[in-house]
Amino acid sequence: MAATRIDGKLVAQDVLATVKASASELESRHGVKPGLAVVLVGEDPASQVYVGSKGRMAQECGFHSVTHRLPADVPQAELLALIDLLNADPAIHGILQQLPLPKGLDADAVVGRIHPDKDVDGLTVVNAGRLASGQPDQAFVPCTPAGCMVLLRRALGADDLSGRRAVVVGRSNLVGKPMAQLLLLANATVTVAHSRTKDLPALCREADILVAAIGRPQALGPDCVKPGAVVIDVGINRIEAPERGEGKTRLVGDVAYAEAADIASAITPVPGGVGPMTIAMLMANTVTAAYRAAGETPPTF
Repeated sequence: MAATRIDGKLVAQDVLATVKASASELESRHGVKPGLAVVLVGEDPASQVYVGSKGRMAQECGFHSVTHRLPADVPQAELLALIDLLNADPAIHGILQQLPLPKGLDADAVVGRIHPDKDVDGLTVVNAGRLASGQPDQAFVPCTPAGCMVLLRRALGADDLSGRRAVVVGRSNLVGKPMAQLLLLANATVTVAHSRTKDLPALCREADILVAAIGRPQALGPDCVKPGAVVIDVGINRIEAPERGEGKTRLVGDVAYAEAADIASAITPVPGGVGPMTIAMLMANTVTAAYRAAGETPPTF
């Protein structure tokens, strides 16, 4: 029996509906619009696309949306000064520094300058520490793992992660580590695998929940999937697709989808799975920041 396809677009629409309703309620009660500032340095084409989509979505959600575009040769001190201004601006509740930064700029210093209560990307060491020490209600969680948890809870039920074996393949600060911590907080038994893990397929086959976040196209085959497992594929990889015509490409995940779908009970597709959730959770984090700033209890997602 083929696995259930976990539709990230559909779940993201549901999250965004809650964001829009919550933003409207905050404005009606306090006269405050959630404010999101995005900072883009340089002319990286992919970053331009991402920043544009984030700005449009923020406006759709009824936010006060601001984009600051700086040249690639901007001095570090000038970029830090802008972050300081945004930290001090009461109309801005979330600050997002688009990465990567051009050479010569210290990304760690820039991200670290963002006030933790406005760090809606969840990248500061303060928010990482809050999550690691079991304070997710005080932290901002990076948007991709936060979205993965929403998908898992929709697939398994809110209380159905307890006691399950979870394997997270990948140990990045952006996805792998926070994903493992979120699963631990949900009372799953968690193993983190990585490039030095021995006999990765055998380890993955123990997982009731398999999260793939290694950035290698279709690296996890059917030998890595336990029958009945729930598979969350974070990978977005572009590969050549000659069947579509000369020079054409297509997107695939870190999991061999067709083969895994014959074994798993539920699986996220690529595209259309985790991807839509990332921007939805950025909006969710921003509205949460605005509610906290207003002394209100944030919505749940």
